[in-house]
Amino acid sequence: MQNSQKKNADGDVGSLVLGTGLTLASLILVPALSQAVGLGPSLTSAVRVVLMKAAARV
Repeated sequence: MQNSQKKNADGDVGSLVLGTGLTLASLILVPALSQAVGLGPSLTSAVRVVLMKAAARV
C-alpha cells in the first residue's frame, strides 16, 4: 500500500514541476524570446495561452 502511495506522490511532484515550468515559460521566457525574434504581441499572447492551457492540464 505504501509503495503505491509513494509512486502517486512522485507523480504529483513531477506534475507540479512540469506545470510550474510551463507557467514560468509562458510568463517570462515566451515574451522575452518573442521580443528578441520580433514576433507581434498577438502571436506572443497566443503562445502564452497555449502554454498556460498545457500547464493547467498537467
